Amino acid sequence: MILGMSTATFTLLHVIISLIGIASGFVVLFGFLNANRLDGWTALFLTTNVLTSATGFLFPTTTILPSQIVGVISLIALALAIFALYRSHLAGSWRWVYVSSAILALYLNVFVGVVQSFQKLAFLQPLAPTQSELPFLIAQLAVIGLFVLLGVLALKRFHPEMVT
Repeated sequence: MILGMSTATFTLLHVIISLIGIASGFVVLFGFLNANRLDGWTALFLTTNVLTSATGFLFPTTTILPSQIVGVISLIALALAIFALYRSHLAGSWRWVYVSSAILALYLNVFVGVVQSFQKLAFLQPLAPTQSELPFLIAQLAVIGLFVLLGVLALKRFHPEMVT
C-alpha cells in the first residue's frame, strides 16, 4: 500500500500524472517557440512534473534507483524554473534559466517515459531487453536530439516581454 492505495493503483496514478506532465510540457515548449507564456498550461506542467518526481520516491525500494537520481535532478530543475518564473519574473538571465530548466525537466520526464516504454510495452521490450541494444539507443538519441534542437530554438525565441 502506498498512500492508502494498492501499488497497482498508485502506479496508474503516477503514470497518469506523468503523461499529463509530458503533454502539458509540450504545450508549454511550443509556447516558448512562439514567445507565449501560457500561464495556465505552465502551472499545470510545473505542478504535474513536481508531482511525478515526488511520487517516484514513494515506490518501495531498498536501494537508490537511477529513476530516483533522475527525480532529484528533475526536482532541482523544476525548483529553478519555478523560482525564475514566479519569484524572479523572468527578469534578465532568469528567462534563460527558466526556459532551460523547464525543458530539462520535460526532457527527463520523456527520458524516463522512453525507458519505461522499453521495459513495459510488449512490442518494444523484445527490441531492447537490456536497454543497451541499438533500438533503445536510437530512440534515446532521437529524443535528446529533438530536445536540444527545440531547446536552442526556445531560448532564441522566448522573449515574452517582446510580445504585444
